[in-house]
Amino acid sequence: MPQEQLDTLCYKIREGLPKWRDIFTWQLFKILLMGQGLSALICGTAVTSQYLASVYYLNTPMLQSFINYALLGITYTMALIFRRGDGNILQILKTKWWKYLLLGLTDVEANYAVVKAYQYTTLTSIQLLDCFIIPVLMILSWFFLKTRYRIIHYAAVCICLAGVGAMVGADILAGQEQGSSSDILLGDGLVLLSATLYAVSNVCQEYTVKNLSRVEFLGMVGLFGSIISGIQLGILEHNEVSKIQWTWEIALILAGYALCMYGFYSFMPVIVKMSSATAVNLSLLTGDLFSLFCGLFLFQYTFSGLYIVSLVVILIGFIMFNTVPTLTQTLALSSDEEGCDNHGAEFDNDSTQGCVDEITCAQAEQDQIKSQAVLYLQKNCVAVSAAQYGHLPIHESFSISQTHTTVLKP
Repeated sequence: MPQEQLDTLCYKIREGLPKWRDIFTWQLFKILLMGQGLSALICGTAVTSQYLASVYYLNTPMLQSFINYALLGITYTMALIFRRGDGNILQILKTKWWKYLLLGLTDVEANYAVVKAYQYTTLTSIQLLDCFIIPVLMILSWFFLKTRYRIIHYAAVCICLAGVGAMVGADILAGQEQGSSSDILLGDGLVLLSATLYAVSNVCQEYTVKNLSRVEFLGMVGLFGSIISGIQLGILEHNEVSKIQWTWEIALILAGYALCMYGFYSFMPVIVKMSSATAVNLSLLTGDLFSLFCGLFLFQYTFSGLYIVSLVVILIGFIMFNTVPTLTQTLALSSDEEGCDNHGAEFDNDSTQGCVDEITCAQAEQDQIKSQAVLYLQKNCVAVSAAQYGHLPIHESFSISQTHTTVLKP
């Protein structure tokens, strides 16, 4: 078999599990590194929010969200305004305005619900229940994105959740169960609601960035997110905003929060397009750990060795999840290697497309083997015919050899 065929993706699938050099690739390293960059940005938002609440007694989550959505609108919505054709903002609003309105509402309320939950439940409960986004994401991806997971993916998720359990255990041993317990059921309900809304938003994000464009998603979220969060800001937090004693420290911390959140929203679609929304949320499980590490220096948290164990376990689970692609991602990775952009087409195929492509590759190899055998028979028959009918011209001998080949063809 030619060496070119040995390097095809279908051949690797038939040979079984990939080798180590095929697992730890530069693509996996980029996804891992960028995922931890997102966790660092989440850590930045957590630290700045903690400073605003504990030092300056500023509790305005909707104001912080509004600044982020406004930045998205200024950059990405403006980019859609200057686009031409179907990508122009007017064309998008004519056909899909209600879809992006629901997406913006979902995203805004998810952010508000999780911040509101800190007033009613503990940090430990939020860390545990916030992992509810992972199974909800997998279920939604299964039905709407036609993603088919394998056993190793479920095992990787369980390993990551075990790492979160180790982190929560470290919090309990260190006595860092922050938050109020005045109405735990309400707080836990808000966390579950937030996780569900985040899952819906992330599935919509994955579909949009892989089928349409990253700029369209961020531009529409910035537009409708600014409108919805601005209305809620005027209704719910107008008193708190009017009482703010503005100083350069508060303005600087707010700017730091807004920049971290803006960077998170801007770069998350890039990683989602490279992997999936589920993989990105698995990498974000280390965000709480980064916040705890910062708290060791900024808020005098107590260190525990379980934090390191938790970080290592979560990273192992994340690497396991990305070593074997899901069925909807297999074609996309193959098209990237060949220089083709088939991200928009991969969601139009059902879960059997991977098997069809494998059968097609096998059939192509068989056809090539048959063609080589036919060519070999043609050459032999030409020689035999030339010897047998030596008195005939060359072109007539070749014609007779073709007749023999037709009979001998398998």
